[in-house]
Amino acid sequence: MLKDGYLFWFLGDFVSREVVPRGVIKIGRCVSVKGAEEVLNKPYSFEISTGDAIMYFVAESEREKEEWINSVGKAIVRQSASVLPEEQTDY
Repeated sequence: MLKDGYLFWFLGDFVSREVVPRGVIKIGRCVSVKGAEEVLNKPYSFEISTGDAIMYFVAESEREKEEWINSVGKAIVRQSASVLPEEQTDY
């Protein structure tokens, strides 16, 4: 689930306010999202990299995988575009 600049994932398909997420990633920490079938040797898999870690996910179909990659990719772009110039670091 993508919400308010965070990606949450859960153990099951049923999500309510009482269900605790299995994990959370702040989109602002993400640097890339891409397919990972070659890495995991599983169809419909993709990876999200934060620079510090790589998390792997498996969708239920090619379409769902592409929707996740597109949604997370757009969220990364939106987040990076919202960084104020004074927050950026010159290298």
